[in-house]
This record gives sequence, C-alpha cells and structure tokens, in this order.
Amino acid sequence: MTLDRQDPAESGTDRELLTQFLDFHRATLRLKCDGLSPDRLATRSAPPSVLSLLGLVRHLADVERYWFRRVLGQQDLPARFYSTANRDGDFLDITPENVTEAEVERAWAAWREEVDHARSLVEATDLDALRQCPPGDGRQVSLRWILVHMVEEYARHNGHADLLREALDGTVGE
Repeated sequence: MTLDRQDPAESGTDRELLTQFLDFHRATLRLKCDGLSPDRLATRSAPPSVLSLLGLVRHLADVERYWFRRVLGQQDLPARFYSTANRDGDFLDITPENVTEAEVERAWAAWREEVDHARSLVEATDLDALRQCPPGDGRQVSLRWILVHMVEEYARHNGHADLLREALDGTVGE
C-alpha cells in the first residue's frame, strides 16, 4: 500500500481543496494502520468500546459507500459491514483472536474500491448538485456538503486512530 500523503494546497477551487483535504485524511488513516499485524489492527481500545483500527477501516469503507454510492450515485446497495440489525457490525465481529490476514485485506480492498468509485463520482458531479438521501431520511444534500462531511468524518476518526496507534506501539504524530 502506497503511503504518499500530500498536504493540501493553501489555495485553489472549492473542488480542489475539498478533494485534497479528503485525500489527505484518507492517507492519514492508511498511515495510522501501516505496519501493524492483523491482531494489532483488531485490538480494541478499552472496554466497553469495540473501537479498533480495522473496525475504523471497515466503518469508513461503509461511510464512503453510503455517501458516494447510495446518496451521490443514487444506487440501492447494502452496506458491506454495517447492518441495521447490528449497528456495530463493522467493529464487533473482529477481535485479535479471530482476525486473519485475509480479513484485513478484504477490509482494505473494500475501502480502496469505495474510495476509487467515490473519486470517479466526484469528478463527474457538480459541487452544487443536490441528491436525495435514502428513503426515510428526507434530506437533500449537495456534493459540496458530502465532501465537507467526509472531511469531518475522517478527521474525527483519525483522532481515534491516533489514540489507538499510540496505545498499541507508542507511535504518535503524522
């Protein structure tokens, strides 16, 4: 996995800045997980929390899928890991004792697929284009709103990833 993380430019169009900040935070997640074994990636923060780095990868794959495929692309697709029956499904079924290298690769492959698809949709969509959120939600949001929300989502979870990584091996910063 390439870990080239580019600092966002200090000026540019809204599209350039928003996509650069989102890509920066995507790369930060990869960086926080780099070099860890499957059992370390699945190590939970502290009871009763089920938060883990691998859980964050799975969660963010589903967040990418929701906002870019389901909302922006208006595709009726199920989540990959999350389910309404198990709201913490992206975190719960992985533990240091049962996680495999294949499960880690499956999570990263899902995440990469969703990120790649999101990039293609963003490139082809006007920032002010409105999309209806899935049934029951009732909101309409613009691509601009989705991008701002995704930067916020990654920034919040990268804060979690900072703490998880520091607890695992003392790695801080970046």
